[in-house]
Amino acid sequence: MTQTPAQASPSAGPVTVAITRRVRPEDELLMRAWADAGTQMASHFPGFLGSGWVRPSRQSTDWHMLYRFDSRESLATWQESNERNRWLTAGTNLVEDTRIEHRTGIEGWFDEPTEHAVADLSSSVAPPAPPRWKQMVVIWLAFFPTSLALGYLFAPFTGGWPVWARVLLSTVVATPLMTYLILPRMTRLFHPWLTRGLDD
Repeated sequence: MTQTPAQASPSAGPVTVAITRRVRPEDELLMRAWADAGTQMASHFPGFLGSGWVRPSRQSTDWHMLYRFDSRESLATWQESNERNRWLTAGTNLVEDTRIEHRTGIEGWFDEPTEHAVADLSSSVAPPAPPRWKQMVVIWLAFFPTSLALGYLFAPFTGGWPVWARVLLSTVVATPLMTYLILPRMTRLFHPWLTRGLDD
């Protein structure tokens, strides 16, 4: 497996690594266990912000996997660790990497890549990102019920607070919920719709 990304310039912002891995259908259960083990290890490293995976369909052999760190430095610590190297070695006969990308942006889970770390082994053209309006819809669908629920939850305690203080509390609570829990699940849920027509 090719696993060494190209050297990137330092950046203070979060970075999401998007990897497409090809797996034989009969190895699906082994793949799930292997991916979960990698996530558990990565979660113990400084700067880890979350991870997830999607498949185009149950019959697909391609698994699109994401993991996100708060900086390139934190990402490098994970990528150069002995734990990760041993984990990759354990999956040598299980998966084949066909694409590795670094993505940055306000929401790296489905934002366009700003940097290609490794060339696609099967195609020289990167898959297009979902249209911006679809990204906006998914973010709104996650943001609205979260904000509404927090508004009702905090109302008994913050009724006399100034508006700026209520908004501050709501955003402080909503931001990690959106980043670590809600948006990763929403992008998996809406993946078929987000990617519909992109290959036409």
